[in-house]
Amino acid sequence: MENIIAQLLQAFENGKLSRRQLIQSLALAATTSSAIAMEGAPVQAASGFKTIALDHISYQVANYKTTRDFYANLMGMTISGDNGTNQCELHFGDSMVIARNRPATVKSSRVDHIAYRIDDWNTNRVKAELERRQLKPRLDTGGPAGPPNYASFHVQDPDGFDLQISGVVKPGDSLYKKSGA
Repeated sequence: MENIIAQLLQAFENGKLSRRQLIQSLALAATTSSAIAMEGAPVQAASGFKTIALDHISYQVANYKTTRDFYANLMGMTISGDNGTNQCELHFGDSMVIARNRPATVKSSRVDHIAYRIDDWNTNRVKAELERRQLKPRLDTGGPAGPPNYASFHVQDPDGFDLQISGVVKPGDSLYKKSGA
């Protein structure tokens, strides 16, 4: 965590991050660190979901290959899903980082979204809970190249961050696909 904070401060001092981006990045790093430290803790909201893992963090970056090489070489992450032009996945444990080139309209690199995996995924139940909380869920099944029987919804958290809530789709779920189909 100290290294992340030091890198963020260095980027801020070098003019690569605005004050707002620094604060957002520090808040996200603290939240992620806290979530990882709390993994397996029995405390959860009575009517919410049980988060079981940090699924992934998605970065929009200036050059995905530079980011890919940095994390693979420094952090020992395994590269996969590299399309050779603008995006790759970097895996570690049960989690991953997605590095993709930022759109030309985006002036600086940023965290695009963060995804948490929940236990006991049921598409209809998850959607109903998010709608009950008036969060306007957007379904994301990962597309044709995504992992099989993986689904998620995107919502905005109270601070406007894109939160992705994901899970493994099981037989009987409306989104379940039989293997080979």
